[in-house]
Amino acid sequence: MGAPKHKDVDVVDVDPHDPGDGSLPVFRWKQAGHTNLATRRQLREMGLRPGGQAPVARIECRGGQRFAGLYRIDLAKPKLPMTLAKELALDKAMAARQTCPGPCGRRYFHCLPLKKLGTCLECYDGTPADSSSYVIAAAVHRLAA
Repeated sequence: MGAPKHKDVDVVDVDPHDPGDGSLPVFRWKQAGHTNLATRRQLREMGLRPGGQAPVARIECRGGQRFAGLYRIDLAKPKLPMTLAKELALDKAMAARQTCPGPCGRRYFHCLPLKKLGTCLECYDGTPADSSSYVIAAAVHRLAA
């Protein structure tokens, strides 16, 4: 049935790094003015990551409804490189979301609505799939297996 819905409860965006006591300075959108501060997304674009440091300030997004933590760039560490093991794990995870468990067994280039339909649209209701939307599997030889 789900959780009960209360009309008089306000939804609050919780930042796990914010102590909640107002000790972090809050800047409005585009008014941080510090060249040594960046959000996680900005750090990622620079090839960096926070590296365990806590945010030193917050920036308001969307009229004060959401906040983003600001981190010191000089304390940030380089992003960890993608390893072959990480790439294999990500590919397996995406394959689980993109492969139809139905009779066709195709792997699509997009995630399938498996929770809602259980299969791809073609297996669900016969809607033909565009051949450019899935990977055409190579022939698999199982003689040595």
